[in-house]
Amino acid sequence: MFGRKKKSDVDEEPTGFFGDEDVDQVDESDDADDTVSEESEGPYDIADIESDDPTAGRNGQRLDLGSVLVPMPPGGQLQVEMAPNGSPQAVHLVTEYGRVTVAAYAAPKSPGQWREVVAELAQSLRDDNSPVSIENGPWGRELVAETAAMDLRFIGVDGPRWMVRCVVAGPSGSTAAGAPLVAIARDILRDTVVNRGAEPHPVRTPLPVVLPQALAEQLAAAHEQQMVAQQQAAAQQQVDQQIAASQQVQQQPPTPPVPPQRRGESGSAMQQLGQ
Repeated sequence: MFGRKKKSDVDEEPTGFFGDEDVDQVDESDDADDTVSEESEGPYDIADIESDDPTAGRNGQRLDLGSVLVPMPPGGQLQVEMAPNGSPQAVHLVTEYGRVTVAAYAAPKSPGQWREVVAELAQSLRDDNSPVSIENGPWGRELVAETAAMDLRFIGVDGPRWMVRCVVAGPSGSTAAGAPLVAIARDILRDTVVNRGAEPHPVRTPLPVVLPQALAEQLAAAHEQQMVAQQQAAAQQQVDQQIAASQQVQQQPPTPPVPPQRRGESGSAMQQLGQ
């Protein structure tokens, strides 16, 4: 369905992540369901792509990020978020209205992981005193929130042993239904391809992000230049500190010499007075 073909599952069912109470609370407090509309189309599993080149999208080339292949929005730019160990953690598609982030996660064979994730996200945002609502979208329920930093919309899709989460982030009003940024995000999801791979992963584990070689080389070169610049700045700072310390020593007034004691023929003046 929707270009996603079921495969044999090697992952275990999630246990202990959510109780039915959390899911029911979202269902009762938010008017949303899991109905998928005909306009949803993708995202697709890579096994269902008939073309020999999965990077060939409907309206241009898809960007191959390893676990996901995503189309670039018109006029969009890439923003790579690096993990502390230097590996790519997320790739954001930045537009004039805000940014869209598509990521894939391992999931069990049975559907419903996105429904559970929505419950967790909603509770976490409510704990932070952020207004939260659940809306119906082309793939079912979507989570909308307003935070102090930005507005957010979370769109999720369950696939065969994977789940895609799309995070739409922008200024106030940019993630409302019908906003240009939301339309861009849905267009990206409709043409996204997921490359799950055959390796077993614990459920909810983010599938690895792999940058294209050209982009990885550019980032490596930029990182090296940044490291060199930081080293040069640190060395220059040390030189400046040494110069400032030497100037401070030069500016200190010299210590006046101690006048010599007067001595007579039979000894010092004090000795003469004592005689």
